[in-house]
Amino acid sequence: MAPQPAFEPVIDQHDTWLAVNPVQGCPKGCSYCYLKDLGLTRAKPTVLATPEDTLTQLLDHRYYHPDLVLALYTCTDALATPTTRAHLTALLDALGASRIRNPVCLITKCAIPDDVVSCITRNQQAGLQVIVYLSYSGLGPDIEQGIDHTALRANFPRLHAAGIPLIHYWRPALPQNSHPAVIAHVMDWATRYADCTVAVGTKVKPTALKQITDLWPQLADPHLDPQTADSVWPRTTWDWLHHLPGRYAHHPLFQTNACALAFMLARPDRAGVHNTPTCLAANRCPAAQRDRCRHAIPEQRPVTETDVDRHLAKIGHPHLPYTLNRATRTLVLGAPAPLRDRHNLAQVLALTVRSPQDPSERYWPGRLSGGQPLIIDTRP
Repeated sequence: MAPQPAFEPVIDQHDTWLAVNPVQGCPKGCSYCYLKDLGLTRAKPTVLATPEDTLTQLLDHRYYHPDLVLALYTCTDALATPTTRAHLTALLDALGASRIRNPVCLITKCAIPDDVVSCITRNQQAGLQVIVYLSYSGLGPDIEQGIDHTALRANFPRLHAAGIPLIHYWRPALPQNSHPAVIAHVMDWATRYADCTVAVGTKVKPTALKQITDLWPQLADPHLDPQTADSVWPRTTWDWLHHLPGRYAHHPLFQTNACALAFMLARPDRAGVHNTPTCLAANRCPAAQRDRCRHAIPEQRPVTETDVDRHLAKIGHPHLPYTLNRATRTLVLGAPAPLRDRHNLAQVLALTVRSPQDPSERYWPGRLSGGQPLIIDTRP
């Protein structure tokens, strides 16, 4: 029996962006989806807020900041049904007509019809920055149930021709899509049209271990701890990324969404990735973007205790103890705080945030808690 839907907040903070979720529930049935244990897959989408109410909630929310990227409809696929598509175009038009000028991203695996393409382009012309993520990783209909992969591939040239900024989202990495021939089939197509690729391993949240081990039985090995890893990768995929074929040498490829968005928005890194092993060894970042980070990051405005006190009070923690290392821009909280609050602190103040883990946390802390990639030698 499917679980009853457990809706997420309409406005929520994720590790890379401010999530805007006025419609929740997806009719598709992707086996790895993080919405599955919430009862939000194979579900009729539920409208929780009108476009107008969504904008009001956004501007009034304690997490809102004009520099944050907005990710729309992360608890559904907004292109999946006529209802969600109509809500999407109305929300984009409302954003375009408003004073909100946060960059907006939209993630989909579904066909993007002409009216949505037109809506995106007219709001771009009104000054709204819209970036589309096409989630395409070479998995088949046995895992991504309900997805038309031919239509998904056709999105790439259509959006490229329309001048819509496009990120290829290659995730998750599973044994089923780790064969070099599968990777090449995906990448040869996506790199023709996308501005960059974000490659993300499998994320295992605390409530979804069985869901993922059903897809990848090796992860049930008691000697492994996939839930504390930043991400989990088949060795084949990991090695391919680190020995990138020459034909992709000029295609930007990132393992961090924050860096991909910084590249797309011509911004320096604010997520503490610059000069880390991920920056230096995992991300294939264009020279101009590396120069942007190298020159801008030393000029960042220093963060003070006053800044931290003010923002902690704004998000509801006025008396939370902490220590701030100004030189390293590292904030260490003295008591557990919800992961979404820590993400918001990190993004708004451009800090690395460390905190005791809340045992009731439902999501993966990943790099925020120092998690590292876990590489698995998959069995034949």
